Amino acid sequence: MERIIALRKKVDEIDEKILYFIKERVETSKSIGAVKREHGISIKDYQREDEVYTSIIRKASELGLDLREVRAIYRKIIAMSVHAQECGTKT
Repeated sequence: MERIIALRKKVDEIDEKILYFIKERVETSKSIGAVKREHGISIKDYQREDEVYTSIIRKASELGLDLREVRAIYRKIIAMSVHAQECGTKT
């Protein structure tokens, strides 16, 4: 049982790191949105989204992760980033 507790503690620590990285991504996306608005650039950039998906799927494949699951996770992450760019506020 101690081993499960230790492993769960490790999962909790990993989850916390993931959340910090998501926050950093959203904050960076807000900055990107501000620059886009400043220059009259559309928030939605389908080409960039495709580039992100291609890169993420390639890396996920190299790591042996389930590609559908990773893509689903990144759909949410990209949606959060687009929302942050549109609103420029915390999500």
